[in-house]
Amino acid sequence: MSKPVVAIVGRPNVGKSTLFNVLAGEMISIVKDTPGVTRDRIYADVDWLDRDFTLIDTGGIEPDSSDIILSQMREQAQIAIDTADVIIFITDVKQGLVDSDSKVADMLRRSGKPVVLVVNKVDNFDKYMADVYEFYNLGIGDPVPISAASRLGLGDMLDAVIAHFPEWDPSEEDDDRPRIAIVGKPNVGKSSIVNRLLGENRVIVSNIAGTTRDAIDTEIVHNGKEYIFIDTAGLRRKNKIKEELERYSIIRTVSAVERADVVLMVIDATEGVTEQDAKIAGIAHERGKGVIIVVNKWDAIEKNDKTMKEYEGKIRQVLSYMPYAEIMYVSALTGQRLPKLYDMIDMVIENQTLRIATGVLNEIMTEAVAMQQPPSDKGKRLKLYYITQVAVKPPTFVIFVNDKELMHFSYTRYLENKIREAFGFRGTSLKFFIRERKEKDQ
Repeated sequence: MSKPVVAIVGRPNVGKSTLFNVLAGEMISIVKDTPGVTRDRIYADVDWLDRDFTLIDTGGIEPDSSDIILSQMREQAQIAIDTADVIIFITDVKQGLVDSDSKVADMLRRSGKPVVLVVNKVDNFDKYMADVYEFYNLGIGDPVPISAASRLGLGDMLDAVIAHFPEWDPSEEDDDRPRIAIVGKPNVGKSSIVNRLLGENRVIVSNIAGTTRDAIDTEIVHNGKEYIFIDTAGLRRKNKIKEELERYSIIRTVSAVERADVVLMVIDATEGVTEQDAKIAGIAHERGKGVIIVVNKWDAIEKNDKTMKEYEGKIRQVLSYMPYAEIMYVSALTGQRLPKLYDMIDMVIENQTLRIATGVLNEIMTEAVAMQQPPSDKGKRLKLYYITQVAVKPPTFVIFVNDKELMHFSYTRYLENKIREAFGFRGTSLKFFIRERKEKDQ
């Protein structure tokens, strides 16, 4: 079951960033930034009462004139409406109810999306509760008083948020059809690839709206097997501000990737791989999805016998944190190699769900340790006791050691390479957790 997406919307200086940072930084442990990915803190994983969700900050608003603030708030609200399952609309008890709050509330109410109205900076409930009641005038439900800075009322707010989450549906778990998200910058040919795939496979079961979001899930049957393509193409909104457009596409990507098994990262061959490509691919990497880098418009490149190798070198350099990603060179215009995508998708999913027996893993680890001694520090040497696989999608391993401080990431990478040498795991990241076990426990 995919994680719900919760978006925060609000005017400047109402405490939107404070709330995001408190939830992102205090209630969860942020995974270390992936090398090679410049990560804007636009999204974070949060859990509350055993419910996990992705929290999205829809973007900063530059205080200028009230007209610009309102137009930017509408843009924010539209992003939230398009991508979120639940919207947190944050207001400020000290500024009171203002005109732009009412106008954005109208948009949110018409959207039909669940909205949790939050009144921030209520650091004294006795003093401010009379002012909180004013926000009932917005007509979007009961206002929840909080103080993000003082961490007051956050539990009630999160209870209200998760109350809107869909109940767990066992039938969703049983749906084992591969889900493939097509992501990438605007104008790289995502729509063309989907249309070409639809043209190649004339048996279309149906087009269904993608859960509560407006990404379209298209079911395609290829060689008797059903695939669901989550298409983020066509979801781009015209925006003059480049940074906002970039933020918008990243938010859309988070929503699509969250629900996918495999991510097709589409790159424009004529542009080459860019920093924004690295950001978008980093989202799939962080979430442990299968990744295929699809280099589109390959027909537009002048080639010699070294072109493909040189191009791959550039991709590997920019996306150095994901050397496992598969690469395909295609043309949506001519259809070149597109039918082979299915074989690669099947292969990546097989690797994402591959399980290795504990005995076999420990043989690989013993051999690896014999070939390269584990690191030591101040006379104390790292000892590796055993390794076991605990999950799939992505394949996840736990290594038990005597002192996890001695387990340098480079040695973990060395063991990962040895496991990949034995089993491939092409197209999928591997996750490793290091656990300490005292020697007397052995």
